[in-house]
Amino acid sequence: MSRPKILIAGAGFAGLWAVQRLQDAPVDVVLVDRNNYHTFLPLLYQVAAAELGPTEIAYPVRSVLRKAKNVTFRMGALTQVDPETRTAWIGAESLVFDHLILAMGATTHYFGVPGAAEYAFPLRTMEEAIPLRHHVLGRFEGAAAESDPARRRRMLTFTVVGAGPTGVEFSGALAELVHGPLGRDYPDLDLGEVRILLVEAMDRVLSGMPDSLSDYALGRLEHRKVEVRLGTPVARVTPGGVVFESGEEIATDTVVWTGGVRGADGPDAWGLPMGPAGRVRVTPELQVEGMPGLWCAGDLAYLEEKGEPLPGVAPVALQQGTLAARNVLRTLRGEPLKSFRYRDPGMLAVIGRNAAVARVAGRNFRGFPAWVVWLVVHVAKLIGFRNRLLVLVNWAWNYVFFDRAVRLILPYARSAPVPSAPEKVGTPSGEAGNRFS
Repeated sequence: MSRPKILIAGAGFAGLWAVQRLQDAPVDVVLVDRNNYHTFLPLLYQVAAAELGPTEIAYPVRSVLRKAKNVTFRMGALTQVDPETRTAWIGAESLVFDHLILAMGATTHYFGVPGAAEYAFPLRTMEEAIPLRHHVLGRFEGAAAESDPARRRRMLTFTVVGAGPTGVEFSGALAELVHGPLGRDYPDLDLGEVRILLVEAMDRVLSGMPDSLSDYALGRLEHRKVEVRLGTPVARVTPGGVVFESGEEIATDTVVWTGGVRGADGPDAWGLPMGPAGRVRVTPELQVEGMPGLWCAGDLAYLEEKGEPLPGVAPVALQQGTLAARNVLRTLRGEPLKSFRYRDPGMLAVIGRNAAVARVAGRNFRGFPAWVVWLVVHVAKLIGFRNRLLVLVNWAWNYVFFDRAVRLILPYARSAPVPSAPEKVGTPSGEAGNRFS
């Protein structure tokens, strides 16, 4: 008698934690992901800011699955799902399943801002973080050889859109990179020309945190010479810069978009019930509404608690992946299903050396104590002893020597060259965000 076949799409937090609950069960599991590695997304911004190397926050999926004898890995992406026949396709290969857990995560949401998808740098995957790092370092190389002051200022202006945890953390890390190692690397550059802007449409940074922590984060960013613009929506992004709804124009080669996320592409074309921001509507048991045998967990799942949608953060994904797998097994055994109840471990965000904010167990922490909590939590959650050791060594090196060892512009991932001549920012040119918090 054949065993039930469970297909899991996505090797992120939700997908891998689902696998862990199924690997000793009397089922056959196929895990599918377009990459052969798991990325620790809460530290992805540090790859972009030259603080960590890509291999320090990524871990091979097949290494994770070595002891899971009932799990098979397929590298690829689901291109089609037929809920009625319970068939999925990875390119031309078809897979028949008894249960499918969708855990494909999220992608960048540009909210329809013209030019953002074309000209801004997203920061959601390793394939996006590495070119962003190369681009930032490349701007300094270009500025070091640039004699025209206007072009040099444009090269050294960095605009980050979105003051959520990723935007705050990347801005702080970028400021430390600029005013630390890069300042010593480029002694002929005037760091006074460097401009780091953090732009937010709402009236404060880290809007999900208490006001006191938000205010502290704002103060620390400004202390690190980050120019924070609150209540400043972006109207459009062009090849030469960014335009705000107020009409103000900023000439810049670098716009980093951390302003929001939406569900991964695919489910809307498969006839699944969709909620806001491209997320799949699920029942409290994490079943796709009206589709038995289909489950959804993590950033792709839309579920409300107390009238508010659950956030797309790592703890939600971990807990949902675990429950989805357990409910699959309960279904196979004919047992009642359990409803999802989020256990909030707290919210964390780091602003730089010795500075962080944390909301844990109903208490607020800031400064050095919160920074230590942030370090411990993120190292503990990394997969693999080697990754934990490498991250600790790099952090210790950075902390003691104020240096970063991964300031490399590798030829295979150079960013596209920017226009050589200055453009008027307001002129449209082909116009058309584990963190563990």
